[in-house]
Amino acid sequence: MKKAILLISIFSSLLVLGQKRTFLSRSEIGLTAGQTYYLGDLNPYQQFKQANLAGGFIYRYNLNTRLNFRANYLYGKVAAADSSSPYPLLVNRNLSFESRLHEVAAGVEFHFTPFQFGSSRYPATAYFTAQIGVFHMNPMTMYNGELVALQTMATEGQGTSIGTRKPYSLYQVCIPLGMGLKFSLGKMATFNIDMAIRKTFTDYLDDVGSDFYADPQVLEEEVSQTAAALSNRSLDGNSFGKRGTSSTKDWYVYTGATLTFRLGKGGGCFY
Repeated sequence: MKKAILLISIFSSLLVLGQKRTFLSRSEIGLTAGQTYYLGDLNPYQQFKQANLAGGFIYRYNLNTRLNFRANYLYGKVAAADSSSPYPLLVNRNLSFESRLHEVAAGVEFHFTPFQFGSSRYPATAYFTAQIGVFHMNPMTMYNGELVALQTMATEGQGTSIGTRKPYSLYQVCIPLGMGLKFSLGKMATFNIDMAIRKTFTDYLDDVGSDFYADPQVLEEEVSQTAAALSNRSLDGNSFGKRGTSSTKDWYVYTGATLTFRLGKGGGCFY
């Protein structure tokens, strides 16, 4: 009788341990794919304008049914051109840019309702995500049939005798904030769609941050003739026009779908 009780106790303990959460059973990895677009001096209002394909990797750690830790890498591209603007003043300014983005971010996902893998009661949820990240940018423009990197051109006089600012950094901080929907695909996978806007702390994602044009003669003498030409590309050649808006920062947005897989087996709930 004692042996039977001992065997039952051992079996029960193994069963409980088999259901206990581990680091792997709480972890997910996956792929995300979607599009990025930009809001700033060259596109102040239009959502999804000149969106480009983007994608990356994601890792989640499920703390409980309501809260996840999330880390992700995103590769995308943003671009805009005054030539496609509906506003005549912007068309006349005639600036354009494109920049490839590499972003690494980490933060949390908060579920509005409980979520469990493979659960018929909690198979889906809406969620809010908040992160902090770092991204690399490199604004460029097409000039004489070639892409030219703009940061080294000092198009607003950065680092010259007339410059009031140093050259901007190509590495910047961002705060991704967004919302999404998540669906359980059995006990081992999830599918979600979300949209997150990136607040940045730079006005130079598009290389445009100053209200006024820099002196082209100084740029030509201290940087290059190309720098002077790229600083003011206005169709009417007006050197006293408005170049940008220094009081606002640039933003970019990622919208996409994500498929993730759990790294370890386990039951449906997170304690």
